[in-house]
Amino acid sequence: MKAHEHPENNRRLEVLRSYGVLDTEPERDFDDVVALASKLCETPVSLISLVDENRQWMKAAVGVEWTETPMEEAICAHAILSDGYFEVNDTRADPRTLDNPLVAAADGARFYAGAALISPEGMPLGTLCVLDHKPRVLTDLQRETLQVLARQVMVQLEMRRALAAAETLRHEVDHRVKNSLQSLSALAGIKARVARTEEARHALGQLQKRIHTVAMLHEQLYKTDAGSMVDLGKYMENITNYLGAQAPANVVLRCVAQSVAVPSDQAAAVGTLLNEFVANSLKHAFPEGRSGTVTMTLSRDAEGNAVVEAADDGIGVPADKIETQGLGMQIMQATASQLGGALDVTGGEGGLKARVTFRPTLR
Repeated sequence: MKAHEHPENNRRLEVLRSYGVLDTEPERDFDDVVALASKLCETPVSLISLVDENRQWMKAAVGVEWTETPMEEAICAHAILSDGYFEVNDTRADPRTLDNPLVAAADGARFYAGAALISPEGMPLGTLCVLDHKPRVLTDLQRETLQVLARQVMVQLEMRRALAAAETLRHEVDHRVKNSLQSLSALAGIKARVARTEEARHALGQLQKRIHTVAMLHEQLYKTDAGSMVDLGKYMENITNYLGAQAPANVVLRCVAQSVAVPSDQAAAVGTLLNEFVANSLKHAFPEGRSGTVTMTLSRDAEGNAVVEAADDGIGVPADKIETQGLGMQIMQATASQLGGALDVTGGEGGLKARVTFRPTLR
């Protein structure tokens, strides 16, 4: 007997699809639940079954090889019409399951018990169920255990839905930030063209460059795509590739970076520091087409601190001539301070080097 449609089936299906779980790959968290349910209830078969529009689909299964069945074979479609728990002690004696092909088979399902997977909206999505090849009755403890495990399945599904929602929000925020930066850059450019003094035009031009830099760093950070925690090594590689494409043909940019997880704000600070160093090197270190290399490295010291270095092999600057009051150097010092470290800049005939050591903040 095919189950009646849920009285709020359209809404139920809408909620089910909001989890984005249908037709996804197996996951150990769910596989562990069905394995435990099968052992505790002493049944050969256990399923996490989601009741779709015209089928039931198994997110996890023990004791069967199929991953879905048509609705006509879905005992779980009856279970989601119950008050949260549904047990059929002998499927051949119940008119709802008597003619089910899964029951009619020679070694078919003779027992079924399912705890509904109920969303926070109150919609039953499917069940955590157990089946046996002989009639039986679960103990009170087994029934309670099955319902507890069903709630844990919903916790896992809710976590995944929340993460997906957060990712969607992050994409939206990124889009708005990008648009805002583009608008600010365009406005600065317009104001620079109509400015009455050379000083104002220069200041607005510098502002436009800074906005463009922030936009570039934001874009590269977003491409690293790791949410609130960022692989700093990958982010540095992205920045190197971007800046290297903008560099003159006589200068090569290199990156040698370990994988170090840091919060996005620390990654952004490192990006700002590296961008300022590269800009300074391209402007001063390689005059008259001199060839050279700017190298950025990331490593960890013995205490677990992150060590970021940027170095060029240009004409160099004597240690007593290193400019500390310029805007670029002030930005580098400020970002080093933001990271909780101190900026160490050394010069000489072999080029210029900047180094900052900081403790990655874990979240």
